Amino acid sequence: MANKKLKTPVNIPVEKIHPFEGHPYKVLDNEEMNTLIESIQQKGVISPIVVRPLENTTDEYEIISGHRRLRASVKAGLETVPALIYAVTRDEAAIMLVDSNLHREHILPSEKAFAYKLKLEALNHQGKTFGQVGQKYSRDLMAETVDESSRQIHRYIRLTNLIPELLDLVDEERIAFTPAVELSYLNEVEQADLVEEIRVSDATPNLSQAQRLRAISREEGLTPECIGEILAEEKANQREKIKIPAERIRKYFPKSYTTEQIEETIIKICESRYRVRQGRDAR
Repeated sequence: MANKKLKTPVNIPVEKIHPFEGHPYKVLDNEEMNTLIESIQQKGVISPIVVRPLENTTDEYEIISGHRRLRASVKAGLETVPALIYAVTRDEAAIMLVDSNLHREHILPSEKAFAYKLKLEALNHQGKTFGQVGQKYSRDLMAETVDESSRQIHRYIRLTNLIPELLDLVDEERIAFTPAVELSYLNEVEQADLVEEIRVSDATPNLSQAQRLRAISREEGLTPECIGEILAEEKANQREKIKIPAERIRKYFPKSYTTEQIEETIIKICESRYRVRQGRDAR
């Protein structure tokens, strides 16, 4: 890799720095962004961003790592930011961009999906350049560096076939990953119909339902009525549940108690209190 790293950061005007075209990671104006802005206002940009020179320009740069830091710097009022300049190709930069963000603690499924797609395309392009052709070769090569199997990488990339509204539901954890992969095989019209049925019924498909939707789509095509009938089925994961973190109640029970014993004891306490209340109301 033709990779040239300056020993010290260079201060670059923010207007000369551009986002990496098609980069997969979301830059959100949320609480984390506000915290980053405050930190930059107080201490400056501690960790320089990483950029590469844009082709056919003399002083324009494209971000490899640091999209959030740049946005926070602009919001904090900075006119320049410290940057390390890497003289790399776009394919090399794409691989660096993906790898530099995969270690983050919270990565949305959509981010990982588009990140894997971006890296796979870069590896495919490099593979053709060096005589290694084929997506399987590239996925196997990726699997060695991202701690995922080649098959799982393929499944994540399938999510990029979802329309934005469905992909948002995956990021919000309203649709689980495996059902989402099945839904990625529906065409865009069917996906749009599914989004509307989800909105009306406030129900999302589980794995079994997603597999049936995919099968019907393949065999005869899905209609809104068919989608509605399938979503109308009661599912265990959509029955009302009350969740209590274990650490909040564990101290009230013997250490030897299993989760089932704790649950049974809580039910008995509730039943006892209910009977007492019923007795009082009857007086």
